[in-house]
Amino acid sequence: MQTRTGIFDLELRHTFGISRSSHKIQKTFIVALSQDGFTGYGEATENAYYRVSVEDLRDAFDDLRPFLENYNLSHPAFLWEEIKKHSGNFRFLMAAIDEAAWDLFGKMNGYAIVDYWQLDKHKVPVSTYTIGLDEVEIMKQKILEKPWPVYKIKLGTENDADIIRELRKVTNAPFRVDANAAWDFDKAKKIIPILKEAGVEFVEQPLPAGAYKDTERLKAVSPLPLIADESCKTEDDLEQAFRSFHGINVKLTKAGGMTPARNMLEAARKAGVKRMIGCMTESSVGISAAAQLLPMVHYADLDGPLLLKNDIARGVKITEKGAVFPEIPGNGVVFSAPFDATT
Repeated sequence: MQTRTGIFDLELRHTFGISRSSHKIQKTFIVALSQDGFTGYGEATENAYYRVSVEDLRDAFDDLRPFLENYNLSHPAFLWEEIKKHSGNFRFLMAAIDEAAWDLFGKMNGYAIVDYWQLDKHKVPVSTYTIGLDEVEIMKQKILEKPWPVYKIKLGTENDADIIRELRKVTNAPFRVDANAAWDFDKAKKIIPILKEAGVEFVEQPLPAGAYKDTERLKAVSPLPLIADESCKTEDDLEQAFRSFHGINVKLTKAGGMTPARNMLEAARKAGVKRMIGCMTESSVGISAAAQLLPMVHYADLDGPLLLKNDIARGVKITEKGAVFPEIPGNGVVFSAPFDATT
């Protein structure tokens, strides 16, 4: 295979705030793999919480480049196993390579990956549109600016109940709340009934990632479902997550790509827990990869491109009625920005 990489700054429409940080620029790392005249694309974003920078990704990829350029792709799952060994299990890097490999594999063989997996792309959930933490009047304005069927509301302050009450004044759409691990047991137990009364459907990651026992206690008394995010990164976390939560949010970057994400969702289906596919504000490269798994989930949070001023690609389109899959093989990605950041 031939390889290229690029580092890009994705400018957001609004400052994106969560309980532990905020930013206006999302740095992202793009991988392009080419073989037999076809090119597939994959993506992994920088993430301070997981201590991953785009420079880390670039340097780790450069170490793998000789191996990849001597590799002949036959099936992405085979490559994933090799990359797991050669990369030291660096899941963000594995995700970018795996996404590119599936995109390339589909393009080489002439079919969309969602079809290859025999999933029904006409039966997919509508993605949430995320309202990041900010001054409450700004959060209300973001909702009014973007009418949407269901919103994901970032919380994690001393005034969370007041925020939800204020936001409810400007829309009747269902809310889903993400605390990003900001609460303790007592706060979560107190606020979740208030959220239920305000039309919230579920709460994502209410407690810190390692607080499994407290999360189990909360699960037993919570009137709303609890969905694991930071507590469920890879397949190794599934058993504990199934005990502590009602469902899991799978993200390709933390899982290590489409290959393990699909396995995680299938395991969750067999366990009878709720399934969600999420994102880390990727461009249409990463979102189109994640969208191939949409028929496997109950909930979706794939609004990355909707939050951007400058998407760098085209692919699966996220709309208020669902996902629109392009008539393009693979993950459907057409990269539109030049590779002028790094090569």
